[in-house]
Amino acid sequence: MNQDLTIDPNQMPKFNSHEEARGWFKGQFGDRFLLRMTDMKDGKRVNFYHLVKDPEMYKPYMESFASVVQHEITNMDVFKSYTTIEIDDNGNVEIKD
Repeated sequence: MNQDLTIDPNQMPKFNSHEEARGWFKGQFGDRFLLRMTDMKDGKRVNFYHLVKDPEMYKPYMESFASVVQHEITNMDVFKSYTTIEIDDNGNVEIKD
């Protein structure tokens, strides 16, 4: 089954919190929506998620970070295997495609 992984920011609801936005994305994309890290940006806590478009390319790429063997990226297509979605505590969403 092919899942539509298109995000139209104009079609997203307005979110009032991180939890609300996260719940919407999880409902839309399930286990393809993954928390990668939390950091501070412009004085606000921001959660960085990956929306995985190509699991077969994404999984080995992510696993390589846990390996002691140094890996070299020779193909930029790996960066097309996911979209980064930033959500702050107030529910503001930024999509980095």
